[in-house]
Amino acid sequence: MADIPIRCFAVSIVVLRKIEGVPEVLLLRRNHTLVGEWCQIAGSIEDGEKAWEAALREVTEETGLVCRQLYSADICEQFYEADRDAISMLPVFVGFVDSDSEVVLNEEHSAFCWVSFAEALSMVPFAGQRHVLRHIEAEFVHRKALDYLLLASV
Repeated sequence: MADIPIRCFAVSIVVLRKIEGVPEVLLLRRNHTLVGEWCQIAGSIEDGEKAWEAALREVTEETGLVCRQLYSADICEQFYEADRDAISMLPVFVGFVDSDSEVVLNEEHSAFCWVSFAEALSMVPFAGQRHVLRHIEAEFVHRKALDYLLLASV
């Protein structure tokens, strides 16, 4: 009997802003893996780095944004990678940025957009992403985020 390994090597970050009290989700169009697909921010955890530190770094590297607050989303994004015959599990984080923050993309992405949760749900390609977005909307928009989940605040 063969086991399927579970890998945790990267993080997933949903970045939010509020415009006149209305939450918007940042989506990026990918250039490398999943070319042309709209996705949230994701990236690898570097040696010696905590997952939440990787989340803050990836947001800045990929978008030039600085999160005012970073929360654990209290959920993991998981998916099967056929080429590795492994299950990948990524801790999910929620980053809040100022409404007037300017996005500056790196070479990993060709475009960005700020959209409503409903629009984001129709744009992302995978069911796991939609599950994460629904969870974040329920726990960070329709409810006050738990103080226990706050990891960093600027």
